[in-house]
Amino acid sequence: MTSTTLDTAAERRKLVRAGLSRRHVGEKMFRFFGVVAIVLALGFVAILFADVLRKGIPAFTQSNIHLSVTFDPEALNVDPAPVREPGQSDAAFNAANLAWQRQVAMLNWNTVIEAALRNAAPQGFDIDSRQILSIVETDARHRVREVFVRDPSLLGQTVEVDLLASANADNWVKGNINRDLSDTQQQLSAPARALIDTFEENGTIRQGFAWSLLSNVDSRSAPASAGLLGALMGSLWMMLIVVVLAVPIGVGSAIYLEEFAPKSRLTDLIEVNINNLAAVPSIVFGLLGAAVFINWFRLPLSAPLAGGLVLTLMTLPTIIIATRAALKGVSPALRQAALGMGASRTQMVFHHVLPVTFPSILTATIIGVAQALGETAPLLLIGMNAFVAAVPGTPVEQATALPVQIYLWQGNENRNFFEARTSAAILVLLGFMITLNAIAIFLRSRLEKRA
Repeated sequence: MTSTTLDTAAERRKLVRAGLSRRHVGEKMFRFFGVVAIVLALGFVAILFADVLRKGIPAFTQSNIHLSVTFDPEALNVDPAPVREPGQSDAAFNAANLAWQRQVAMLNWNTVIEAALRNAAPQGFDIDSRQILSIVETDARHRVREVFVRDPSLLGQTVEVDLLASANADNWVKGNINRDLSDTQQQLSAPARALIDTFEENGTIRQGFAWSLLSNVDSRSAPASAGLLGALMGSLWMMLIVVVLAVPIGVGSAIYLEEFAPKSRLTDLIEVNINNLAAVPSIVFGLLGAAVFINWFRLPLSAPLAGGLVLTLMTLPTIIIATRAALKGVSPALRQAALGMGASRTQMVFHHVLPVTFPSILTATIIGVAQALGETAPLLLIGMNAFVAAVPGTPVEQATALPVQIYLWQGNENRNFFEARTSAAILVLLGFMITLNAIAIFLRSRLEKRA
């Protein structure tokens, strides 16, 4: 072997080693940037969750004022509660009871609450009626009245009652208001703020779990008692409609297109349109729902039925595409074996193919429903951003939804109070979505083990 040949072989080995070195460096750089990308993504998600938790957790506690309320007969000039007389019909007794309740409702219950507050205040504390009543929530009179209606024998007696502190009082207790601001910039008067501090020191004002956040509907007149119950029920009604309509229609359409539909220009056009619909912005579905379901079919405005139909249209492409992908992933050998054993095409699909793809279809369905749960834009266009202070009993009653309630609270003028409530509502919504995704993962793992 000549020296020229040896030199050429050595140069080639050097070139190969240099190329390998470059590939190894490139691979290490790729791994490094991949790890950096994952760390950055997780970091941003962690920052988001930490910020929401920081702002939202304080909203799950709320200031309550523990008072000794005296139902003074002089302040409550009301007839005794009606008692059913022998032979009195149900209609007559109910009419008498309603008349008595109307009489009770006309009483000035604020005087009872004011007297309880003054009794709890230090001796000789100077504060007028409007200022002292600003400490409790405006619906406190309804709470005291309900206590009396449930037990009319309390007239002339004193009972212990917990009343919600007003939103401004709660802000003051939690430190959401700058205490260094002048009186003209404060939302509460100086005597009211001083009385709140006194109540906090002697234990009259206590912090407790904000059950009103989950058990009450939204309220504009009594912000401290505003809750998510109406929005929760509205979202549940809509998700029920999505599950009932989108799942069978979406899965059935996917099965037909993948297993039974003949290959033609028409089916190709349908497939292209389904793929395009999956990428259409959600607000377009809201416009479609407003035009079709509200203006054409005359469905009730701001009803879960209309919202559920809009979200069904939006979820269908996701379910169809995911189901078709699961069906395509089944080995052709399984189909051929089923047909070879004498099964019909329908039996092959429903008895052999679907059981294999069921975990993937179920996972895609639950994830699609979870995505629909968080949609806001289409619901705004069908009127579900209206203020509804009631719990919907049926899908045709007016309601709102969790994402829309978050949107409404975010724009509330009392930012000191509702900023925390907005974050708390986001936590509730995220809890629902995480729960749905966890259920999807759990069911998929269980079904895959059985398969």
